[in-house]
Amino acid sequence: MRPRIAIPTPNSKVEYSARTLPQYKEAVEAAGGEAVEIPIAASPSEIAQLAKTCDAVLLPGSPADVDPQKYGAAERHPKTAKADAARDDADELLLQDAHNMRKPLLAICYGVQSLNVWRSGTLIQHLEGGAQHERSSDMPKNQWPLHAAVVEAGSRLANIVEAAVGRAGEITVNSSHHQSVDQPGDGLRVVARSPQDGVIEAVESTSAEHFVLGVQWHPERMWREDAVAREMFRRLVEEARKWHEQHAAATPDFETIRNS
Repeated sequence: MRPRIAIPTPNSKVEYSARTLPQYKEAVEAAGGEAVEIPIAASPSEIAQLAKTCDAVLLPGSPADVDPQKYGAAERHPKTAKADAARDDADELLLQDAHNMRKPLLAICYGVQSLNVWRSGTLIQHLEGGAQHERSSDMPKNQWPLHAAVVEAGSRLANIVEAAVGRAGEITVNSSHHQSVDQPGDGLRVVARSPQDGVIEAVESTSAEHFVLGVQWHPERMWREDAVAREMFRRLVEEARKWHEQHAAATPDFETIRNS
């Protein structure tokens, strides 16, 4: 059984989504899962029905920014990008489904920002100074800045790192963002930061029973050469398989109900 992983279309811009969505799908499928695109242009009922057939959720990156009004920002930073209402609406439906059903969730870049705001957290609208978090104008489009991230010992993320490379502590991550988590949302805790400027690089659920991990970097761009990235997707698929098996065992007609 290949667990079904729901992935919303990254953005309303067709070109961007066509270029980036395959990276997430390939990473999930290489880890043993079935990637299921959730079209953000679909109706709420159609999205909810598709989500019901999936065992986990992956929230991908996006060139959009979450509307600052959603987290109570007094002013909008000049460099804050326009929101993508369709992506926001899809994320909210998928986040609600993952929360209600305790489905595993991996949130990446924009995805972790979306998760954090949905959990009533706040964002830094634009990062100034410190580590290089955005690609410079003279950097080739297939390259991204790299910098360190220090992972908190004993965290779920530390366990993933240890399984991948045999030790926890500092890892190297890529970076392609200008915003980040500020105040973690309800039920989330900080588990990695950039040592150069303290920017939050990862959060995870405070509940040991619910797999929720959000990272500010892009593991889908580096899983082929990076063991930590591969283990991250493998762990998501493993957790999704466990979730499916537990619900199938508890409900004899589970498959019929969720596909109805």
